[in-house]
Amino acid sequence: MPNLKSAKKRMRVSERQRKENYAVRSRVRRFRRRFNDALLGGEKDKLNEAFSAYCSVLDKAAKRDVLKKNTAIRYKSRAAKKLRAALIGAKTE
Repeated sequence: MPNLKSAKKRMRVSERQRKENYAVRSRVRRFRRRFNDALLGGEKDKLNEAFSAYCSVLDKAAKRDVLKKNTAIRYKSRAAKKLRAALIGAKTE
């Protein structure tokens, strides 16, 4: 346990930030799962909606510095690649 007043406050602040970061990361994972489920479902409207929501969540996480900017960009790029493949596959069938 910390002895100094500033160390006690720092501990409270870091615990609160840890919980907030965890919530944001969980939200990113949840929307990634929704996007992947939409990929398997194959419905074009739901797929575009899920992709848009996933990108929005990634941007917000990067804005809050929970994810690094390039990490969010990489995740969005991979999702877009999957989206393109799913839409092109849907057109040829």
